[in-house]
Amino acid sequence: MIDLGPHAAFIWAAYAIYAVVLAGLVGWLVWDGARIKAQLGELEARGVSRRSRAASKETPSS
Repeated sequence: MIDLGPHAAFIWAAYAIYAVVLAGLVGWLVWDGARIKAQLGELEARGVSRRSRAASKETPSS
């Protein structure tokens, strides 16, 4: 194991805080992505479509 000296507790605490913050951000992104996907599904079920999709249907592709 690497000898971290007298600052080992601080170094391990910094790594632990980093891991918790990173896990929190990843969790938030997954949760928010699922929430947005559900909202889009609700809107599409009500007949609301995205402009980019509607525009691509209206213009003929060459």
